[in-house]
Amino acid sequence: MKILLLGYGKMGQMIEKLALDRNHSIAAKITEDNRTDLDNLSSDSVDVAIDFSQPSAAPDNIKWCIDHKIPVVVGTTGWASHKAEIDQYCNDNGGSYLVASNFSIGVNIFFKLNKFLAKLMNGQSDYEVSMKEIHHTHKLDAPSGTAITLAEGVMENLPSKTKWVNQTSDKPEELSIISERVDPAPGTHSIQYDSRIDSIEITHTAHLREGFAMGALLVAEWLPSQKGVKTMEDFLQF
Repeated sequence: MKILLLGYGKMGQMIEKLALDRNHSIAAKITEDNRTDLDNLSSDSVDVAIDFSQPSAAPDNIKWCIDHKIPVVVGTTGWASHKAEIDQYCNDNGGSYLVASNFSIGVNIFFKLNKFLAKLMNGQSDYEVSMKEIHHTHKLDAPSGTAITLAEGVMENLPSKTKWVNQTSDKPEELSIISERVDPAPGTHSIQYDSRIDSIEITHTAHLREGFAMGALLVAEWLPSQKGVKTMEDFLQF
């Protein structure tokens, strides 16, 4: 495939290396310094786009891809307030895109495990749930998109929690997410249920960013045959 990279930070560079190893080619590498190059890029020269850019740039990047009939895989987080608008834009204009807070196969299995555990804990009033996430110091958003997805999974299955907050909270309706930024951590996410008697904790720890990059690339190989707004559950079929 001919892949357009929107954003060329650490993730973009890793995706490029893996893509070339899998016999794909890079049609262009777009950053904030050369975004005007998109105006000269023919959509015929691109099969799929992968966006790991900036929260401020992602919505316009996605719309550009939809306008040019280019399927786009989006790993940029921090722009959730625009997602409903972009979903509608994609459906209205016959586009195809998939956005995920995390493309790691292991993390997506962890998302399912998190929902299942929350469902089991519903009604267990002796336990209080909290979350913690650790990332490298270059991570721009806090909490991470992965942590927000996990929080949404908890709240979906634990009705006593109606909102998350990025701090410690004693309010029974609030789910606390503690964010730490420590180098060189690629990412650790923990959900803990504490009672006076015991604690239950599940944790996912990323050892290498390669898992995120390979997941995004595998989705990019799959997405051109799809239409509409897709999810990792669609891709993984669970």
